[in-house]
Amino acid sequence: QVQLVESGGGLVQAGGSLRLSCAASGRTFNRYRMGWFRQAPGKDREFVAAISWGGGTTYYADSVKGRFTISRDNAKNTVYLQMNSLKPEDTAVYYCAADRSSSGSYYLGDEYDYWGQGTQVTVSS
Repeated sequence: QVQLVESGGGLVQAGGSLRLSCAASGRTFNRYRMGWFRQAPGKDREFVAAISWGGGTTYYADSVKGRFTISRDNAKNTVYLQMNSLKPEDTAVYYCAADRSSSGSYYLGDEYDYWGQGTQVTVSS
């Protein structure tokens, strides 16, 4: 069992930056592929970014490529999402998720086994 706790959300002006953190419990964190997803009001959950268990491979949605960076520190059981050049359309609840198998499609939420409670990010124009 893995518990995930996100932090770092908040209100920021367009063009600003935020760094989200996701702290994981458990001793097998370094075996999981980790992902970030987001859900805006009235919209479906969407993939944002993912990182392999060792951190050597990263994936991004086209909408955030070049602005967001996912990273992880396995010694601290933490995954990060650095968000720069934020836009109002980035406003959403952001969730981190853990995938035990790392063999499915990284962009599909159904592939992930554990989810955090989410953290709100609001970008004002």
